[in-house]
Amino acid sequence: MRLGFLGINYKKAQLDIRDKISFTDTMKLDFFQKSEAAEVRQCMVLSTCNRSEVYFVYTKEEQEAKIRQAYEDMFPEIDLKEYIDELYGQEAITYLFRTAAGLESLVLGEDQILGQVQEALDYSRTMGFSGKELNRIVRDAVTCAKRVKTELKISEKPLSVSYIGIRMLDRVCGIAGKRILVIGSGKTAALALKYLCEYETEKIYACSRTYSHAKRLREEFPQTAIIPYEERYQVMGQCDIIISATASPHLTVQRAAFEPEKPVTFLDLAAPRDIDTGFESSPYAKLINLDMLQEIAAENRKERERLAKESEEILNEALEETALWLRQSRVDFAIESLQQRCGVIVEDSYLYLNRKMELSPREQKLLKKVLNASLQRLLKEPIRELKRLGEEQEPEEYRRFIEKLFQFE
Repeated sequence: MRLGFLGINYKKAQLDIRDKISFTDTMKLDFFQKSEAAEVRQCMVLSTCNRSEVYFVYTKEEQEAKIRQAYEDMFPEIDLKEYIDELYGQEAITYLFRTAAGLESLVLGEDQILGQVQEALDYSRTMGFSGKELNRIVRDAVTCAKRVKTELKISEKPLSVSYIGIRMLDRVCGIAGKRILVIGSGKTAALALKYLCEYETEKIYACSRTYSHAKRLREEFPQTAIIPYEERYQVMGQCDIIISATASPHLTVQRAAFEPEKPVTFLDLAAPRDIDTGFESSPYAKLINLDMLQEIAAENRKERERLAKESEEILNEALEETALWLRQSRVDFAIESLQQRCGVIVEDSYLYLNRKMELSPREQKLLKKVLNASLQRLLKEPIRELKRLGEEQEPEEYRRFIEKLFQFE
């Protein structure tokens, strides 16, 4: 039994390609059926916005090409050859472990992928396309990923400038109990509002050049008061914090139009800048700009990379345990067959002797126990040796020899 991996992810394929190769649940079932036709009965599909990958357990080398063809057949309108990655055996297992831990993600160390790996296995199990080997490998990968996240806390080093900016605001001036104006209605502004909602603010205002866009923000953040863009300067006088995150080529907050008369903190999340740098000379103003935040984000990214390297020791330890289990599992069939053969011999011998001798119920039980103990004693060393041989890299020849010696089917 070996693990195989193939698929497409963000490293080779742009979003317009990835959008076309996403698996729906129905498509996953279709792929499982194609895999079954190739005699691959353990298969998992991991389909997210950044990857469309399959993991499968197989026994014959020719199945590798069959699964690849099945994958390509799922998306006949696209030539996938230049995008597909393939890994087999220990390399595939290592990749799965790294993926579950967020070490192969676009955002290094992100948490979401771990749940997606678990959900992918749950779906395969529910549909009857997972087994002992796939379950064990994925479970070990998930356990290892949880250990990496618990011990190293990679994901706790934020990379989003919106997140970092809001956290810096809280350190500089405190957010709870404050009045805040957010200018902008795009993704960055929405993220800023999302993080602001974690605090007990007194009031949050929002505005955008396009009033209808700002109103859409209120659907997601109903506690936000939407004001016309033209009234922003009047509202600023009531606010303690002003955040601007637009794509405007011009300043949205000019010193000439607003002179702070009480302490106010500006957070400029735009490039080019939204907020006039002239506020730096105001005795009442503090200005946080994108350059400061990106410097922190870069430091956090380096720290994540350092922690990712540190996680290799945890990964290697877990990978060795999984590899050992897989090697030993290759002789499980032989051990189980020996045990079953032992049971048949005990039963046949017991029935023969019971017919030849007049035995009491107590003597019958004792006879069966003695016969079973004797054969188990005979098999004890061979089974122990089989398990030891299973720890070696290539136990297949030993397994085949035992099966031939005892004529197992």
